[in-house]
Amino acid sequence: MARVKIDLDRRLGIIDRKVYGMFIEHLGRCIYGGIYEAGSPLSDENGIRRDVLEASRGLQPPIMRYPGGNFVSDYHWLDGVGPEEKRPVRTEHAWRTVETNEFGTNEFIEYCRLFPTEPYICANMGTGTMDEAAAWVEYCNRDDETSYAKLRVEHGFERPHKVIYWGLGNEMYGDWQVGHKTAEDYAKDARRFAQVMQATDEDIKLVLCGGGYLHWDRIALEHCADLVDYISYHVYWGRVPDQDPYYSNLAQPYASEQYLKFLWYLIQQVKREKRVNRPLQIAVDEWNVWYRTHGTTHIEERYDLTDSLSVTIYMNMMRRNCQAIGMACLAQLVNVLGPIFTSQEGMFLQTIYHPLRLAVQKSGPIALDAFVDCGTYNADYSGVPEVPYLDVTATFDESAKKLFVSMVNLNKDEAQEVDLQVRGGDIGSSGIAYIVTGESPEATNDFGKQDVTCQEQPLSDASAKFTYTMPPMSHVLLELEVT
Repeated sequence: MARVKIDLDRRLGIIDRKVYGMFIEHLGRCIYGGIYEAGSPLSDENGIRRDVLEASRGLQPPIMRYPGGNFVSDYHWLDGVGPEEKRPVRTEHAWRTVETNEFGTNEFIEYCRLFPTEPYICANMGTGTMDEAAAWVEYCNRDDETSYAKLRVEHGFERPHKVIYWGLGNEMYGDWQVGHKTAEDYAKDARRFAQVMQATDEDIKLVLCGGGYLHWDRIALEHCADLVDYISYHVYWGRVPDQDPYYSNLAQPYASEQYLKFLWYLIQQVKREKRVNRPLQIAVDEWNVWYRTHGTTHIEERYDLTDSLSVTIYMNMMRRNCQAIGMACLAQLVNVLGPIFTSQEGMFLQTIYHPLRLAVQKSGPIALDAFVDCGTYNADYSGVPEVPYLDVTATFDESAKKLFVSMVNLNKDEAQEVDLQVRGGDIGSSGIAYIVTGESPEATNDFGKQDVTCQEQPLSDASAKFTYTMPPMSHVLLELEVT
């Protein structure tokens, strides 16, 4: 039996809702054939897929990152504004395709307003210039007689878009990136970009490009910590070769958590050294399971139950580390590693849709410090020797008087009895259990087939101390009334 103890007064902090964000990129069928398909009977008069929009609204993304991703390092935003018939068709060098520029900045902003969700634009620091980045901020945000603000008005948008969040390049550390740089060169350029973008609009918030290793991150922070609000971290994972495909996949979020803690300590150290007082958090602005199609340009993962559980663990982890992580964007919203998958005739929800929906809809703003006592398995190959068979995150909504307990039973073969104890408040006898599971780790969804779903089960015997039995390889979210 596993034991979980939750004290409503032991609080880790406030969860920033931006951790439930999404990412869309000009890559594969994410935008064209995903959120946008002009001429389709499934689209509205603006080319927006109505079915995808409705499914996306179920995820309630508070922030959405655009336009890349690798794409942005060779993207010039002026190509994607103005009359569509005058927009140039370009060779796209990141993914070696052709970009029509049918969908650009204003289409993105209008899409965000349909939710609504906060737009987050990543600037081109590969082939782009400081002037180009500042002009993009001016086009989006200024409300005066400056030339790019006037251009936006000419394009039919009298009121400024007020884009608050801006990224200083994408993965500039990687040799796969158009215009990639050394840490020193990137840090110097990022500081110059930040200064001119902030001079254009002092209210914007900037995301520094992190490298996923501490040498890069330290150099970037030492140069820019006084100007930026976040440092980014990108992570993709999957099963480990020559290891158990199920258990090795589920171990990877813990390895990522280990690095994020190192990065958080580094941020505090640099802030002390540089005497920086402004808040500075981590933006995990690309994350997901990705291994089947890695190394190809046809990035359309078909997710199974294992992936769904792994995504759940990662969502749990980010909320537990709410002091460090202030933003996150799942890569990506549709088709390209997406929880939503389309064809010209329709769409279906992938297995990872369910934990993402539950996380955003059934979660309180307060993260609680849950105590968990359970068995473990060894995952030395991931750098985390002990992985728990039970992953738990508890959140509390004080105004609604609800406690949410998100649990994953990692055990592939055995049900897990969980002895749950709550202190600091009485628990009503009625509640709801939301259960995501399937018949095998490989259970998947497809058009006309839903082998992994979310089932609701009423609870009639909940209390401040009760036992709940979780099926093998399952995600269970308990919604409990606090009286």
